[in-house]
Amino acid sequence: MDLPRSSGLLLHVTSLPSRFGIGDLGPAAYRFVDFLEQAEQRYWQVLPLGPVGFGSSPYASPSTFAGNPALISPELLAEDRLLNSTDIDALKIKPTDAVDFGDAYERKTRALRQAFRRFNEGEAPRLREDFSEFCAEESFWLEDFALFTALKHAHNQQAWTTWAPEYARRDEAALRRFRAENGDELRFHKFNQFLFDRQWGRLRAYCHDRNVEIFGDLPIYVAHDSADVWSNQELFHLDEDGHATVVAGVPPDYFSETGQRWGNPLYRWEVMKKQNYRWWQARLRSIFQRVDLIRLDHFRGFAGYWEIPGNEETAENGRWVEGPGAHFFETIRKSLGDLPIVAEDLGIITEDVRELMHRFEFPGMVVLQFAFDGNTSSIFLPHNYKQNTVAYTGTHDNDTLMGWWHTENSTRDAEAVRRARKYACEYLQIDDAKNATTWPFIRSLMQSSARLTLIPVPDLLQLGSEARMNTPGEAEGNWEWRMQPGALTDEIAHRLQSLTRLFGRGHNADPFI
Repeated sequence: MDLPRSSGLLLHVTSLPSRFGIGDLGPAAYRFVDFLEQAEQRYWQVLPLGPVGFGSSPYASPSTFAGNPALISPELLAEDRLLNSTDIDALKIKPTDAVDFGDAYERKTRALRQAFRRFNEGEAPRLREDFSEFCAEESFWLEDFALFTALKHAHNQQAWTTWAPEYARRDEAALRRFRAENGDELRFHKFNQFLFDRQWGRLRAYCHDRNVEIFGDLPIYVAHDSADVWSNQELFHLDEDGHATVVAGVPPDYFSETGQRWGNPLYRWEVMKKQNYRWWQARLRSIFQRVDLIRLDHFRGFAGYWEIPGNEETAENGRWVEGPGAHFFETIRKSLGDLPIVAEDLGIITEDVRELMHRFEFPGMVVLQFAFDGNTSSIFLPHNYKQNTVAYTGTHDNDTLMGWWHTENSTRDAEAVRRARKYACEYLQIDDAKNATTWPFIRSLMQSSARLTLIPVPDLLQLGSEARMNTPGEAEGNWEWRMQPGALTDEIAHRLQSLTRLFGRGHNADPFI
């Protein structure tokens, strides 16, 4: 894939300011796109857009196809006359620095049920045909998602493996009766997906009109407690009760003596291959209808993956298993055409992974925070970047630059931290380490040979660890940070635009014209 020399910002939708406790697809999203245009940024990178799962994580979604109803904008629903000013006022809360997911979801659900009632009563009649067309076009996943969501509600949100056996094992007669008895509830969940799709489509069109593209994120694995696994049980390694016999993770390494046991059920790749990877084709086709470029998380799993017995509590007693490799991507490319994929290749990467990336010309990733260990040949130092690379100051899994720079952490070797700071000061020409800002880091990234650079918005705003999105291995307190209204100023836009033009990443090839 031939990426243009460009730059962008990383900000998840939930982190946008709003009056409803969680960022959404409403006015603040459009203002952010205006900022991107003003600063001449080509890409807006977001995290997975599906409903969140355990720990409010967008990487543990109950559906890889669905959109998150909590991101639907009440203000845009009011424009469609599905909500009124009284409804909007009842939803408003004081601005907060963090998302309270439980409260935000409860408020949004009430608003969406009100919008659904109004729709059923005849409001917004122009949407009826569009809704019917959406349901027909997306039926391959929408029917099962709506059914799964309604069944979860009927079973007090318990995992599908604990449901009555006729539902867990998808007895057709039982499901048919449930559909007949819960038709309005199923239609409600379909309606939410229609609203999300409609609002997201409008926002993406607005981006394209302003030369901004959406950079999405696709986890390699899906959550066990998901519509994806429940409705496609033959595609996963499950026992007769639906429990995973083998699960995903990574082996023990420098960072973890016991490795990481993620718990996602592993794919039965041999079954998927016989089906011409039909489910994966549908999955990728769906996300490419929403975004222009994707980060394919844990890319190395397509070359080889760590298989952990389902009854093991840690990742220690696993084994490496060969992945689907080039045959998978060849098949997908024949069906979908060129694949705008960035491979998440952080961590220990073997030669077979590099060969797979090279064969399909997938760009890899580098993170500037990893660079300053004193090794001048480090692949994370800007002077060593390959062109076909996407470079970050940090990702959603890292601390912010200012948090990383200033915070003493007992889990980090103090002397190593001092050495890293000293080397970074020399490399980036920082004279005052105590009062350092993120701009020398951003400038170093922008002037590198990496085709695309991404800056998380907290780094642009000079924020500390309070703005960190995720700490791997910690189940609580993640994904909550929110940007304050007005934080992205004209001054910041002008400074970012200047660097973008200076280093040839903007739309204007000559920065002095």
